[in-house]
Amino acid sequence: MQERFTKADRLRKRSMFLQLSKTGKKVHSPYFLALFSGNSLARPRLGVTASRKVGNAVKRNRIKRLVREYFRTRGRITVPAGLDIHVIAKREAVEQTADRIFLSLQELFEKITRKQGA
Repeated sequence: MQERFTKADRLRKRSMFLQLSKTGKKVHSPYFLALFSGNSLARPRLGVTASRKVGNAVKRNRIKRLVREYFRTRGRITVPAGLDIHVIAKREAVEQTADRIFLSLQELFEKITRKQGA
C-alpha cells in the first residue's frame, strides 16, 4: 500500500465533517474522540480537528501532524476500508509524548474496528 497521505485520504469539506457529526458513531480514548461512519469508497479517509482550547497553533499542529502520521503508517491498515473517521483532540493530548499519543490512537482505532464489526 502507498505510504503517502494524499488528498484522497482526507476529509476536506465542511459538509463531510457535518455529515459525520450527524450520523457517525463515537468512540473515546484518553486523549481523543473519534466519529466514524461508512463511505462508498474502497479506502478509509481521515479528518483531524484540534480546537483553540487544545493550545496555541504550534501545539495544535503538532497533535494533528502526529495523528496523520499514525494514520499514514499504521491506522490505515487496521481499520476496514470504506470508513470516514474524524479524530478530535482533547486538551490532555498536548502534554503527552508522541509514544503516548500513538498508544492512545492505537486504542482508538482498535475500538473503531470492533464497533464497526458489531
